[in-house]
Amino acid sequence: MSTKAPPRVSLFHAFVNSNVSGGLVLILAAVLALIVANSPLSETYFHTLHHKLAGLSVLHWINDALMALFFLLVGLEIKREMLTGQLSDWPRRALPGIAAAGGVIVPAVIYVLCNQTTPQTLRGWAIPTATDIAFALGVLALLGSRVPPALKVFLTALAIIDDLVAVIVIAIFYTSGLSLLWLAAAVAGLCLLWLFNRLKVKTLWLYLAVGVIIWFFVLKSGIHATLAGVAVALLIPLHTHHKEGGDDHHSPLIRLEHALHKPVAFLIVPIFGFANAGVSLAGFTPAALLAPIPLGIALGLFLGKQLGVFSASWLAIKLRLARLPDNTSWFQLYGVSVVTGIGFTMSLFIGLLAFPTHPEAQDSVKIGVLAGSLLSGLIGYALLSASATQPVPPSSSEASDD
Repeated sequence: MSTKAPPRVSLFHAFVNSNVSGGLVLILAAVLALIVANSPLSETYFHTLHHKLAGLSVLHWINDALMALFFLLVGLEIKREMLTGQLSDWPRRALPGIAAAGGVIVPAVIYVLCNQTTPQTLRGWAIPTATDIAFALGVLALLGSRVPPALKVFLTALAIIDDLVAVIVIAIFYTSGLSLLWLAAAVAGLCLLWLFNRLKVKTLWLYLAVGVIIWFFVLKSGIHATLAGVAVALLIPLHTHHKEGGDDHHSPLIRLEHALHKPVAFLIVPIFGFANAGVSLAGFTPAALLAPIPLGIALGLFLGKQLGVFSASWLAIKLRLARLPDNTSWFQLYGVSVVTGIGFTMSLFIGLLAFPTHPEAQDSVKIGVLAGSLLSGLIGYALLSASATQPVPPSSSEASDD
């Protein structure tokens, strides 16, 4: 009796469906941007980014329009996790929530301390507070079974909370020249989406059509246009199977999340990385890293994130507000805390908002983000790789009693 051979999976299909691949494509895009920005093509690169299309520069279209789709996906993930996923109840939210708070506060404090003598640069305090979920999970995926599943869940939940905090920070601290008329129009659009929810409308294109109009209103209002993506996402319905407690894969939210995942990971975020990571290193010296902006960002990401996340986690576990993730050692938790210092996408984005009219400051932001993220990724990977030889507590409850 012959047995059928398992179906062959193409290398391309395997790559696209790998948890590592999105981070790898983003790394390649950032490296390519640095190469092009320091090559004979640099003038063409920068000229193209500032070329006007329909009244906006190419860079503006990337950062305000394409990235709205990134924020739309972020909003969808936040809503799903809050309703039915890893953030659906307090026991699940406790450790990543408290850890995320520490991971926001300590890096911001370090940045402020590094920039206290230059008040004009203090506006960038939020740059080192964000974790890049694609890069961070990519590092864990490279380690495979050496990282327990519960630790990956912890990092995912923490990164999602980080994204939520970043959205709130952008809305509150990086909004200027607010137009109440355009803002009222955007709110009216959101009310229409709420009405669709009440009427149980499931036609996804209706939500998206109204969403595009809301994006335009938000763009005109003075609030950063990408926040329209989050607002629209929170009003796209997620239906659940109440008996099983799972998600309805035919609901508009799940369908849209699945449709956006690969385009965002393999097209939109790499385009953003390529457009924003390019910085000319002409005349650059290692001493440039000691300037207030890059030093504050690099130290905030590398030292601030690990100190904030790990110390807040340790305190929460010792006070019995949360538990150590299952089958996880303290050494592994520290390793993941270091990995949270990878802040590429959201950190660069906040940097653009913090210094919108200062190209030199933006270049300093890029240097600081690249340095801090690279250090966090390499050291975090080394620590987690070495953690396979470390003893793991038999259960999280016992660990919290130590």
